[in-house]
Amino acid sequence: MKQLPITRETEEQLFFHNYARLPIAVSHGEGVWLVGDDGTRYLDMLSGIGVNALGYGDKRLLAAISDQAAKLIHASNLFMMQPQFELAAKLLELSGLSKVFFANSGTEAIEAAIKMARKWAAQSGDQHKKEVLSLSNCFHGRTYGALSLTAKAKYSDGFEPLLPETGMITFNDITDLEAKVSAKTAAVFIEVVQGEGGIHRISQPFIERLKELRQQYNFLIVADEIQAGCGRTGTFFSYTPLNADPDLVCLAKPLGGGLPLSAVIGSEKVADVLSYGNHGTTFGGNPVACAAGIAMINAIDEDRLMERAAATGSYIHDKLKQLAAKYPQILEIRQYGLMIGMTVDKEAKYYVEKALLKRVIVNATSVNIIRLLPPLNITTEEAQLCIDTLDEIFSEETAG
Repeated sequence: MKQLPITRETEEQLFFHNYARLPIAVSHGEGVWLVGDDGTRYLDMLSGIGVNALGYGDKRLLAAISDQAAKLIHASNLFMMQPQFELAAKLLELSGLSKVFFANSGTEAIEAAIKMARKWAAQSGDQHKKEVLSLSNCFHGRTYGALSLTAKAKYSDGFEPLLPETGMITFNDITDLEAKVSAKTAAVFIEVVQGEGGIHRISQPFIERLKELRQQYNFLIVADEIQAGCGRTGTFFSYTPLNADPDLVCLAKPLGGGLPLSAVIGSEKVADVLSYGNHGTTFGGNPVACAAGIAMINAIDEDRLMERAAATGSYIHDKLKQLAAKYPQILEIRQYGLMIGMTVDKEAKYYVEKALLKRVIVNATSVNIIRLLPPLNITTEEAQLCIDTLDEIFSEETAG
């Protein structure tokens, strides 16, 4: 078969129009760099939208994938497989929780958590306890349940009706929280650090009041750690510093080291919520993906990448604050480890395009926010290249 040209025209012929792809064809990756098929090197400050925590080409990760693929690529969840058991044990040790369910993606983890919450509520004997709430400005995924919790017009228009008995609490608004939760509430889904929403963190008072209301009304707190988890904020779970004490935790993105893998981790409160046949997946917990997940978690520990994420993130934050003092286009900087958002005075897409021309990949989210999600092992020298590029862009814009 003749090799197809990797062009916009070919893309138009082959695919549904649901991705606004960058105008580069990627060949391979090296460390924190992506290499185009023409040999051009790009500093990757997005890391596959937070997936490639170890960057590209980590030998431990590649060896784990290769070794497991040679043994067994797939057998299904009808069988017991060592990589699943080992990864589950690691996640329970890290979280202090009780049970694990593996799936393939973040949105699948959210769907599973919704089902678990509804099933748990049904077992309480209260037929009215069905309501599942989330926070404004959130993003939980694009399948129907996850989309119903996200409920932004950008994602939901034309796909209605959405999942019934869902609703939204205004982010960090304790008064609205108190008004929305009730005895009908089965679960409240939270992102402790909102990624797609622009790198905003839940306040400690909000978390404390949420926990008090859980005690009063008996609902579940579900922590979406899909983007913020696995060490990105400087702790393995972003909820740890706030002592959010979730009943269910959803992990994905970096968990499989780049392979499709997600997990729902549950407390003792929900340990017995599912019975045989209630929920399942053909590919979830794939042994190759689980082997990669074990290698990824081991590398984070061996290389002290959580500590590095905190330190390098702080370095980037300080440098961006210096830029903000120079350029009025920069309105605000928010940083939690290596989740960094910079609010600017126009559509951030403009700066994404300018940076790409200078061979640096950054991302735009929430219209006017430049988002940085670099690999956790990025050095300060590599991070400085991004800072220098942004400095050049803002300087050229000011001069122009």
